Amino acid sequence: MKQLKVLIGCETSGVVREAFLALGHDAWSCDLLPSDTPTNRHIQGDILDVMQGDWDLMAVMHPPCTRLCNSGVRWLSKAPTGRSLQDMWSELDDGAALFSAVWNVPHIPCVAVENPVMHKHAKERIQNYHPPAQTVQPWQFATDPNGPDNERKRTCFWLRNLPPLAATGTLDGSTARDSVHKASPGAERWKMRSKFFPGIAAAMAGQWGSHASRMERVA
Repeated sequence: MKQLKVLIGCETSGVVREAFLALGHDAWSCDLLPSDTPTNRHIQGDILDVMQGDWDLMAVMHPPCTRLCNSGVRWLSKAPTGRSLQDMWSELDDGAALFSAVWNVPHIPCVAVENPVMHKHAKERIQNYHPPAQTVQPWQFATDPNGPDNERKRTCFWLRNLPPLAATGTLDGSTARDSVHKASPGAERWKMRSKFFPGIAAAMAGQWGSHASRMERVA
């Protein structure tokens, strides 16, 4: 399998980056924040700048979705305490612009963008919007009922030149936990809710890495 140059955008945990590295790819994560753990494989910077480099595959994991996702649409009609409706709609515009930029980047052959289910106001603002290629649950990639992947968290993938992921798990979802949605309020709640799962990451690296490598050979 050809070694790919892979950019994992909007990631500080390194979960997806490490999955691609484990299969021999030249993988890098990027975020405005530093890496959660020490590494020389994290670029602290703006994804809009970093993605201008020479990448074979880019996966943007959970770009800021607070104003894009269905769960936050209520704040567009009644702003939270201390904020204004103008703030909320401005943040929606900013989030949609970022999603549009990474989704429509012209020079990267294979692109995946991950986000929760979107509301109609977000869809209207995203350039070249298409429905997500697939929706998955972490438990579909889990083999251990007590492992980190046996969770419920509906995740949508928008894909360009990449196939939908095939489930790799052995569980049926009946024992899946709901800890992501039940995360306690606090300063770190956003990180808990945006965490990624190793089973899906491994499937991404294996399946998308192989597909993009085949595309490179044909080209």
